[in-house]
Amino acid sequence: MPITKEAIEKAHERIKPFIHRTPVLTCQSINKIAGAELYFKCENFQKIGAFKIRGGMNAALSLTPDQLKNGVATHSSGNHAQAMAFAAQTLGVKAYIVMPSTSPKVKVDAVRGYGAEITFCEPNQAAREEALQKIVAETGAAFVHPYDDHRVITGQATCVKELIEEITDLDAVVAPVGGGGLLSGTALGAKYFGDQITVFAGEPEGAADAVLSFKSGVVEKAPFVKTIADGLMTALSTQTLSIIQENVKDILLVSEDGIKAALRLVYERMKIVVEPSCVVPLAAVLRNKKLFEGKKTGIILTGGNVDLSKFAEWFA
Repeated sequence: MPITKEAIEKAHERIKPFIHRTPVLTCQSINKIAGAELYFKCENFQKIGAFKIRGGMNAALSLTPDQLKNGVATHSSGNHAQAMAFAAQTLGVKAYIVMPSTSPKVKVDAVRGYGAEITFCEPNQAAREEALQKIVAETGAAFVHPYDDHRVITGQATCVKELIEEITDLDAVVAPVGGGGLLSGTALGAKYFGDQITVFAGEPEGAADAVLSFKSGVVEKAPFVKTIADGLMTALSTQTLSIIQENVKDILLVSEDGIKAALRLVYERMKIVVEPSCVVPLAAVLRNKKLFEGKKTGIILTGGNVDLSKFAEWFA
């Protein structure tokens, strides 16, 4: 079923008691560097430290009591895992989370802190799905996919809805893309609540599957995966690709050096804590200045669950 404007509005009302309405920040020095007016939607200040609580909470609250009785289950490298663990704790049910063995410790610790039961697996999609299927078969828990779920996408769309309500005359919005849940929701939200807002995505060169899928029309795998943007390593689904192809203008690739430079810029100029995946949209704007020159551009800062021990590596 297509995701409607009414569905996004209902999702927003449903999750409002459980989320923060995050601030929109600006930075004159970054605007000067970019040559554009940038408006940062700061989901790094969100519950669980990331936008994922929007989709996870909407999905959990959409389940019937019978569906919820055996708990919820998912696979995730971190932020969706935290979202589902938080949602389960809030609703008083069990959470079973499959996490890759390479997941950042800060995210693993947070998932445990919300009382979830973690199963570790090899860091690939097949291992995630195999472990998840086994858990669902054993427990009867309700599976909520990190992004290939209309309830999740609908919840993620509430982020750009809030941004547009605050900054009513945006020309463009840029979101990062991994599995495409946020980008799909952003594209739909911009269409329904905005006035001819152009939507772009930023993607790391070290996880460049979405840009290939966008061009070919079928879900593709990245030629290689190596990036500090650990939240963007997953591939699109057929559902997210379909929404993105119809509603997104372009997917802009960024280098690892570009991600690090954008990360440093946000830390030094805005004084806020963000994770590498979070600044990929800013890196895309800085790499494509002519595209955004003079435009009022919204940037979704997706989260702030950063492993502080990586600082020396990133900023060496």
